[in-house]
Amino acid sequence: MTNAFFTLYQGLAREGPGEPADVAWAADIVGLKPDARICDAGCGSGADVPALLAAAPQGKVTAVDSHKPFIDELWMRIGPNPRVTAYAGNMAKLKGPFDLIWSAGALYFLGVTEGLVHWRPALAKGGMVAFSEPCWFSDAPSEGARAFWMEEYPAITDADGIDARIRAAGFETVAVRRISDTAWAAYYDALQARVAALRPGADAALTAVLDAAQTEIDLWPRAKADSGYLLSVVRPV
Repeated sequence: MTNAFFTLYQGLAREGPGEPADVAWAADIVGLKPDARICDAGCGSGADVPALLAAAPQGKVTAVDSHKPFIDELWMRIGPNPRVTAYAGNMAKLKGPFDLIWSAGALYFLGVTEGLVHWRPALAKGGMVAFSEPCWFSDAPSEGARAFWMEEYPAITDADGIDARIRAAGFETVAVRRISDTAWAAYYDALQARVAALRPGADAALTAVLDAAQTEIDLWPRAKADSGYLLSVVRPV
């Protein structure tokens, strides 16, 4: 992760779209118990940790991200909490057991199939994984949407393609849900304000990151019917 990228996201509530309702939905699908053991894999600065704690009121959350400054921000966000363990590390090497592995917009760094294979040994008996993944929602996406995703994530596929990758890992899809327009709008509103605030005095590296973010923000109203994030709850078979 570049310093310019971290500068853009430092202090923002989220590094990607999402909302507490996503966590609550997944917890309900999983049948999460009050004392559940949860891992937030690719946690960023911990936007979902409060919702995960609320989903298991007597449970514990282990949050891991490869970027240590995000872990530092997580602790500033939530303060000391005996129910939370957070560390900078490799999310491919989780140590369970976990009743739920939650990963908001991060599993694609490992690959859906590859990541699920890595995570299977870390699941407790009956444990599940919930992850959001870029997804085509149209058979004929717009040129702008296609150009953006081919640059950002050429492996993007549709819901059937995601399910195929899940099955290739020896898992099955239990339920799916699209990340809502409300969640995307809130994320982009905050990101737009951050881009505008950082423009004055930005060096070349930061300007390039800001330009890329602005392109994404401007595209979303035109491309949201074509693509977005699909949240999947899956379990090993």
